[in-house]
Amino acid sequence: MSVQKIKVVHEPSLKEPFAVVYKPHGLPSAPLSVDDKENAFCYAACLFPELYDVCGKKQIEHGLLHRLDNEACGVLLIASTQQSYDFLIEAQKNGKFEKMYSVTCVLNKKNADSLGGFPPVPDIAETAAGQEIVLTSSFRPYGEGRKQVRPVTGESGKAAGRKGGTAVYKTEIQIIDIEKTTVITHCHITAGYRHQVRCHLAWQGIPAQGDKLYNALYGGGEMQFEGSGISFPHPITGAEVIFSIS
Repeated sequence: MSVQKIKVVHEPSLKEPFAVVYKPHGLPSAPLSVDDKENAFCYAACLFPELYDVCGKKQIEHGLLHRLDNEACGVLLIASTQQSYDFLIEAQKNGKFEKMYSVTCVLNKKNADSLGGFPPVPDIAETAAGQEIVLTSSFRPYGEGRKQVRPVTGESGKAAGRKGGTAVYKTEIQIIDIEKTTVITHCHITAGYRHQVRCHLAWQGIPAQGDKLYNALYGGGEMQFEGSGISFPHPITGAEVIFSIS
């Protein structure tokens, strides 16, 4: 197994019991089975075997605290002790674990209508540089094989509403720059749902470039979606820890 597919951002130690690694496009964050070794977690555990000693929500994921979609790149946090994992899971539940994303998007106001299944687009001002957008919704599975999700709001139909969960998720989107139809964004979330940021961007009419699921104008190429940073309380001292690669 070649561990060169990941970049080590932070090595675990007794004083800092967590690893931070950067995964490339196309590499899964976690194993799908006991025998699956081609993923960011297993590459990290080859370098730091103590990661295998942690028991997580899923046995095969050990201390992995969050995922990135296979098509995305970016930073992942992995606890290296059980005490660290338990502390950070509680921090997540309390909204003290923030994930940041840098996404190059395509401006397409008709994106949600073209894809179908979305509630009405939130009534906000024209997309512009410097603008801050906050989207909130619950989610429901959608499409063939339930491979996608769709936002659910009070304006969703009854059938969609019945399929949505009760938890509400928030995505904060900052428009950094716009050039013709290209939109540069920074996004922040605390609690996360599968494909949350990608789906919310698509709903807003600024889907990620190269997103074959949520970009109605998908034309090939890598998805321009990067997990660019994480912020969390130190599992020993409680002080805020930030890792940012943007």
